[in-house]
Amino acid sequence: MSTQTESMNVAEVKEEHKELRDHSTCMGMIQPVQDALYVLNGKWKLPIIISLSFGNKRFSEMAREIPKITDRMLSKELRELEMNQLVKRTVYDTVPVVVEYSLTDYGSSLDPAISELRKWGIQHRERITRK
Repeated sequence: MSTQTESMNVAEVKEEHKELRDHSTCMGMIQPVQDALYVLNGKWKLPIIISLSFGNKRFSEMAREIPKITDRMLSKELRELEMNQLVKRTVYDTVPVVVEYSLTDYGSSLDPAISELRKWGIQHRERITRK
């Protein structure tokens, strides 16, 4: 792509997004990002989602897979993920009772966003650790 074409594309994008220069409009535009970050906030939510992305798991399996998470914290985070419809809790009527957790389709829809965050995180780490 030529420099002139790139300049035209940048100019077109700036023109298209002129209305975004208003502060209240910008603040409204970031609300969905804040909502997403709120749902995924914390040290343990992404490791739980990643664990479940490899298949359904029982509580004890996840506790083993996620180093240093306490049972209390795992339980709390699973409840929050379930409340936000990212995780499904299934109780099987067996003796003893078996409880299994799985990602919902909605939870799986986070895959592209997590992938993009990973790419950005790699670039960020390289940039910050560069001396």
